[in-house]
Amino acid sequence: MTQEKQLCDIGFIGLGVMGKNLVLNLADNGYTIAAFDLDHEKVKEAIAQDQLENKSDAQRVVGCFSYTELLSKLKAPHLIVLSVPAGDPVDQVSASLIGAGIQPDDIVIDTGNSLWVDTVAREEKYKNNFILFSSAVSGGEEGARFGPSLMPSGSPYAWTRIKPIWEAIAAKVDPKTGKPLERTQPGQVIEGGDPCAAYIGPAGAGHYVKMVHNGIEYADMQIICEAYHVLRSGLGLSTDEIADIFEKWNKGPLDSYLMEISVEVLRHKTEEVPLVDLILDKAGQKGTGLWTAVSSLEVGAPAPTIAQAVYARSISSFKSLREQASVALQGPAIKAYSEEEKTAFISDLHDAIYCAKICAYAQGFQLMKLAEKEHGWKLDFASIAKIWRAGCIIRAVFLQSITEAFERDDELENLILDEFFAKQLSDYQQPWRKAIANITLMGIPAGALSSSLSYYDSMRTAVLPANLLQGQRDFFGAHTFERVDKAKGKKYHVQWATQDREIVKI
Repeated sequence: MTQEKQLCDIGFIGLGVMGKNLVLNLADNGYTIAAFDLDHEKVKEAIAQDQLENKSDAQRVVGCFSYTELLSKLKAPHLIVLSVPAGDPVDQVSASLIGAGIQPDDIVIDTGNSLWVDTVAREEKYKNNFILFSSAVSGGEEGARFGPSLMPSGSPYAWTRIKPIWEAIAAKVDPKTGKPLERTQPGQVIEGGDPCAAYIGPAGAGHYVKMVHNGIEYADMQIICEAYHVLRSGLGLSTDEIADIFEKWNKGPLDSYLMEISVEVLRHKTEEVPLVDLILDKAGQKGTGLWTAVSSLEVGAPAPTIAQAVYARSISSFKSLREQASVALQGPAIKAYSEEEKTAFISDLHDAIYCAKICAYAQGFQLMKLAEKEHGWKLDFASIAKIWRAGCIIRAVFLQSITEAFERDDELENLILDEFFAKQLSDYQQPWRKAIANITLMGIPAGALSSSLSYYDSMRTAVLPANLLQGQRDFFGAHTFERVDKAKGKKYHVQWATQDREIVKI
């Protein structure tokens, strides 16, 4: 065997949950990997698991215990994948690779949830040392192992080298039905199907799209959680009864990974007690939802459902304060509902979730569209919807309809203006409104569901009270305003404090 044949195809740094599973996924697809982690036990664990799962005698994962050893075991030019936490760890690994002798034509792929502006800065910072490429990964542990959704961006040259690898390991979708082609066993490879990996654009674009994906994920999760809360506390249903409802819903337009796993969480018991009842109600977050909400404010894209989902997690963290307030503050009296009323309400709630979900996705896609203009990108929104149909956390049958919407009109400004989604919102708005009204009367918080309805009503309102707001701003700050009866762009100011209130054109 020649030395060249002994060299590995891909270097891999970071063998945590995501990293180890990506390594095994790469190995299943015929690549040899030189694997490194600062924790040498993780290297040994990855090799041991590969040997356990590998049906052939070939060594697919080669352990490395230094950056220099890693580079020495790779084919040139080197291709190295990073699966390390966002922030300083990316720069620390980059510095170590430079010290170990990485070359300018080598490619380093950051697969972590880096903030997109950091990715742009890093590409410029390291351009004389190596080619930094980014590829956000969605799908969690299972997705990394059996097929994630991949959002790569950066050097087009680097993408030509990475593309066949990424398309091999990505989740696959039936091109006719839009449904995932499941891969659930080690060594299994899906032949055919549309890969859930597509080049997004220049440096930072992929991480931005992944950030918005996570913002939508926050909203989708919160919408489901609010439905659970209403059914549990408002209707007094058991976790098994709610699981039955969610399972039924998951066979229709609400079919999604998040709904599926919610059923599993609700059914899990510990000594006959529902585990969900024992889990502390303080939600964590890693920042991507917050980044999405902040970005929406920066570019002027209304995303209230996503923002409310972030706020809901923030409010949950004030556990002791909420416990005090639950005693000090009064809500409405608990009402007893008949079985007929419960059935009607559950039906309305289903439609409210569906409409809120449409609004959450509409907000996310509009945010990406405005960011595209802001940063000079050219994003393919049909392609983005396609790669989210499988592998990622927000994968859902719903995304096939979004794909078709952008295929009908690639310049679509907002998803709610698509003929299909406009009709869906119009057809289901009455049960949506009834559900929100009843939830409000129950006194149960439902910020994501209700803010979605407010978003819908705001977007369909031709004249908003911002005219009065502009008058207020001009009164106290001389901020000026435009007039509907005059040419666009002309500014006016009123001498509000004077008796004749003269209008002055600016």
